[in-house]
Amino acid sequence: MGDSRLEPLVLSDAERLRLQGWAKRRTTTQGLALRARIVLACEEGGSNIAVAAQLGVNRDTVTK
Repeated sequence: MGDSRLEPLVLSDAERLRLQGWAKRRTTTQGLALRARIVLACEEGGSNIAVAAQLGVNRDTVTK
């Protein structure tokens, strides 16, 4: 079998700034803010399980 690891997530500066804005802005819906935090955490290189534990969500949520 081949290597099943995912390729690293790489964001541009503009993408990172937009996601950080969504994650911190008070008027952002909680669902969007959570998704932004998940993407930002995944960019840092953690596994889906580690990101899920860090953010207190289910691994399936991170996998989506």
